[in-house]
Parts: sequence; structure tokens; C-alpha cells
Amino acid sequence: MSTEDQDDALFKALGHRARRQLLDLLKNGPKTTGGLCEALPQLDRCTVMQHLRVLETAGLVVVERRGRERWNHLDALPIHALHERWIGPYAAYAAQMLNGLRQEVEGRQPQNRDESLPG
Repeated sequence: MSTEDQDDALFKALGHRARRQLLDLLKNGPKTTGGLCEALPQLDRCTVMQHLRVLETAGLVVVERRGRERWNHLDALPIHALHERWIGPYAAYAAQMLNGLRQEVEGRQPQNRDESLPG
């Protein structure tokens, strides 16, 4: 899978509220599929399984089978890579722009109150 395909799969996975809820549940440790279904009673088991497959395809969830149970583990590395590739550089650019704006605004302000008073 190319990097662009991986990014697309990751953005798709993060684009649905139910999948983000599943990730929130997994950030505190692995959970069985049954445990995840119990934590999201508004979703039926089939729907939870479909969302888990999307998360697994994106590399966000790693499944470990123990007997009849499926244990789902969060793999946060793709989120970190997304931050490094997309969020970090854009946040740095935005901070740089805001800092430049602040310096420009501060440079236009009078240095003391006497200078700001008319004539």
C-alpha cells in the first residue's frame, strides 16, 4: 500500500464518530470485541465489527485472537505519523503566521501613553 493509500485509509478511519469512539475505548488498553460492543450499545455487533475492520485496515487496531475471543489493541503509530506529516507542519506554519501578525501589530502601537495623545 502506498503512503497516499495509507493516508487515505487513516483519514477514512478517523472520519467516523463510532470509529473515534472505539479508539477512545482502546486507548486505555486492549478490549475484547464483546467488551467494545457492550460499551457502544447504540451499535449492533455487526456494525462494530465493520468499524473495527476499517480501523484494522488503517493500521490503527491490531487484533489478537485468544481462543474464541478477539482482543483489539490500539496502535497509535499511524496517528503519530499523521501528526508528523500533516498537523505538526501546518500548526508550525500557523504559529509562525500568528507570531508575525503579533509583531506587526505590536510594532504599530505607540510605545508610551504620551505618544498616543493628540497634539
